[in-house]
Amino acid sequence: MERHYIHIADFCKNHYIEESFIYELFEYELISLKIDNEQKLIHEEELPRLEKMVRLHRDLQINVEGLDAIHHLLQKNISLQAEINLLRKQLERYKKP
Repeated sequence: MERHYIHIADFCKNHYIEESFIYELFEYELISLKIDNEQKLIHEEELPRLEKMVRLHRDLQINVEGLDAIHHLLQKNISLQAEINLLRKQLERYKKP
């Protein structure tokens, strides 16, 4: 399977943001980057999450620390929802027909 990457400079140019914002997200481990021949790239699968963070930052003026907190809470929510679904399936076994 071929992996597709986008240059960070191109992404930033198209979204009118500074590259430093992307590097801050990377430092907080909110996105992953690939460095290839001194070119900084982002995988296309990261784009929806990155675009969501750009919108939150731009539209709601949420800083990177806030984005980190939001990301953590969303991940926790997903984890808890998966646990609830598992427990519901286990509970179904004990219900009488």
